[in-house]
Amino acid sequence: MTFTKRAAAKLLLGTALAATMGTTAFADGHEKTKVGFVYVGSVNDGGWTTSHDKARLAMQEHFGDKVETVFVENVAEGPDSERVMTQMALDGADLIFTTSFGYMDPTNNVAAKFPDVKFEHATGYKRLHDNVSTYSARFYEGRAIQGHIAGKMTKSNIVGYIGSYPIPEVIRGINSAFIHARKVNPDVQFKIIWAYTWFDAAKEADAAKVLIEQGADVVLQHTDSTAPQAAAQEAGNVTTFGQASDMEQYAPYPRVSSIIDEWAPYYIARTQAVMDGTWEQIDTWDGIGAGMVGIGEITEAVPADVKAEAEAMKAAIADGSYHPFTGPLNKQDGTVFLAEGEVADDGALAGMNFYVEGLDAELPQ
Repeated sequence: MTFTKRAAAKLLLGTALAATMGTTAFADGHEKTKVGFVYVGSVNDGGWTTSHDKARLAMQEHFGDKVETVFVENVAEGPDSERVMTQMALDGADLIFTTSFGYMDPTNNVAAKFPDVKFEHATGYKRLHDNVSTYSARFYEGRAIQGHIAGKMTKSNIVGYIGSYPIPEVIRGINSAFIHARKVNPDVQFKIIWAYTWFDAAKEADAAKVLIEQGADVVLQHTDSTAPQAAAQEAGNVTTFGQASDMEQYAPYPRVSSIIDEWAPYYIARTQAVMDGTWEQIDTWDGIGAGMVGIGEITEAVPADVKAEAEAMKAAIADGSYHPFTGPLNKQDGTVFLAEGEVADDGALAGMNFYVEGLDAELPQ
């Protein structure tokens, strides 16, 4: 990038201001910490971004006037996100949460320019600078529970799955759901449609309709809007699960349960660390046991015995007595992934780029 002298001077001045004036002093002497959030979707998407914004509001309520929060929604992954992050830093943010996988490189690029600003990137793995941390949730734990319910609920033995992008986070979820659906229903098949978007209600609705036309009577999603719920409701007799937020407006049916992302405790803790001067670079990957992954109410549309089994699995995952990726498990090509009783380590999970055996679908390259 080429800067004019005036632009360069402005950037340097802004960097200095961000470093020295990121907090606002009050009459009683305390300082307000400024926290920014960069969102890939709308705060009203009903899913992923809604969950992050609820956490922002909870954090704001927790700290009261000690904190000022700002956010920008519908920020495309790529150069535009880098511009938004830069402006937040120039405007005096002390801490910036960037809440989508595609913000990974932009986050690190901006962090290099603002070493006194702390950055937290959701679902990423690059921490190229000391002022960048990463955090994510073990969504695959919730997918295991959804898969179990899906395998029991389907009558057509066809489960549809709407994927966003073929990255390890999403592939893990598909595999986890399939493994647990197949455990309770050996005849189940998964049909997968890649939307190549995190949030696009029209695309998500179209994907759900296609899956339903292909015979799916259960639809799971790793996209952010409630459009698949609406499509299933319109079709009738199609079971769905909420994604990232509870999507309770579609309960008790078609939405019979949900994965709920509980970000508020993390946002509160990391903001407190900035306030205390104890913030340090970390990588956080928590699940049901730590409370970062919640399971929405399993409604009365689910048979009582299936609900009891799902709740027992949730408890076992929470206390560590069960791991969703426990062998024997093979890869799609028949080679061994996990031997009998072997549990996948975090490295294998973080880099997962294959389907498990039995999934009759081609993984995009």
